[in-house]
Amino acid sequence: MNKYYVYILTNKNKTVLYTGVTNNLSRRLVQHIENIRKARKTFTAKYKCKHLLYYEEYDWIQEAIAREKEIKGWVRTKKLSLIKSVNPNLDFLEEGFLFK
Repeated sequence: MNKYYVYILTNKNKTVLYTGVTNNLSRRLVQHIENIRKARKTFTAKYKCKHLLYYEEYDWIQEAIAREKEIKGWVRTKKLSLIKSVNPNLDFLEEGFLFK
């Protein structure tokens, strides 16, 4: 069965939040890093968002997309509350995915 992920990235200084959805979180994180390295014209490249702060796992893509849209509609403070509910120190979590 496929897994789908809703995730939130930030930049080094934690000033920007980006919410996305993917079926392969490891591959997607590498793509974000490559976009930054190659100076592509994407939101995450422009703001250098490559650090994973938060993710949720789903079995159905429809649920993941609906959740992504829900989170994207939130104000920053609500997103930070969600992140801090499982990652109170806003630690970068990507290492566990990048080296799989």
